[in-house]
Amino acid sequence: MQDEAKRALIRAAMKAPYLAREEEHELALRWKTRRDQEALHKITMAHMRLVIAMASKFRNFGLSMSDLIQEGHVGLLEAAARFEPEREVRFSTYATWWIRASMQDYILRNWSIVRGGTSSAQKALFFNLRRLRARLAKGSDRLPSNQIYREVASALGVSQADVALMDSRLSGPDTSLNAPLSGDGEGSSDRMDFLVSDAPLPDEIVGETIDTERRSEWLHNALDTLSERELKIILERRLSEEGATLESLGASLGISKERVRQIESRALEKLKVALVKHKPEMAAMQA
Repeated sequence: MQDEAKRALIRAAMKAPYLAREEEHELALRWKTRRDQEALHKITMAHMRLVIAMASKFRNFGLSMSDLIQEGHVGLLEAAARFEPEREVRFSTYATWWIRASMQDYILRNWSIVRGGTSSAQKALFFNLRRLRARLAKGSDRLPSNQIYREVASALGVSQADVALMDSRLSGPDTSLNAPLSGDGEGSSDRMDFLVSDAPLPDEIVGETIDTERRSEWLHNALDTLSERELKIILERRLSEEGATLESLGASLGISKERVRQIESRALEKLKVALVKHKPEMAAMQA
């Protein structure tokens, strides 16, 4: 059904009459000034040949021709919406860029699950690498890859590393990390099993847990050496997410903010002494 619809569209496009410059100009004015849908239809149908011809140039990317034609038609409509007939430029010249851009954007979004061509230079590399490589390889059976990369990088204004990376991406299809490495069935390993994990090793996790528990115990014992008022100030100033201000603590305790600061400084010194007592090597770290 889809193939039949595509063939019908192509037949209709090929039967559509060409537009003379005067007729094209008149239709473009009718569409721009009056939003005449009939004028828009005539303009777009007369240029569907251009869409189909351009879609055929991108057929080697493995995407459906009908989808490419549909995306090209979207670009054609965008060109019609932006076209300014008073500039005396043929519509086909103006529309070519929009048709190509629409198709290229569609290819970049659907060719791979990993988005490529995010910059103009990368986009040019994606669509021109194969053509440039084939041209450079003519007349030589074994042209070194680094020479090809150097020539392509110079022609497109990108680095050789970018050329090599794009070449490797274009050389093969996407592979699922859950795909088995062999066809042995349920017992075979997936590609995911061989990825290097950035997570800490089990012994590192255990060591960090033990160290955290020890530090919490040392801090708890040190806090026991503080008076009730000192403990309140340290808890609210240093050990809470909000971090109370000197003014607010002074208001709640009925003292000045300077007095709160003095008590805080004394409490911190007491904590330091208590921590060094439990862990003497901390004295060297503080020195």
